[in-house]
Amino acid sequence: MTMARLSTAAWSLSAVPVGILLVGCSASVDVGTSTPKMSSGKLATIVAEKLAATTGQPKPDITCPEDLAGKVGTTTRCTLTADDGSTLGVTVKVTSVDGDQINFDLEADSTASPAPN
Repeated sequence: MTMARLSTAAWSLSAVPVGILLVGCSASVDVGTSTPKMSSGKLATIVAEKLAATTGQPKPDITCPEDLAGKVGTTTRCTLTADDGSTLGVTVKVTSVDGDQINFDLEADSTASPAPN
């Protein structure tokens, strides 16, 4: 049986046991700076693809509020939103930078937030 999307509860059950995922990707460089940055849109796409690949489920709806600076230790929070409106946080942390390539870990929260009433 194939599901179009998982509920947040299902995502939390399927994504959390995966633990931390190491993801390597290319990043674009902002003109005038020496620190590479990945746009929030590109980051959201990569996070969704990696979660889908790891869980074997369709790509979830992910949003990331800010660009990711290519500096080791930098973190940002992205949000997975389920069809029912509930959400699950995903922490992204830069682990290494090699030129324009930013490598980072993903860690999904263990508990989902219910949809607003």
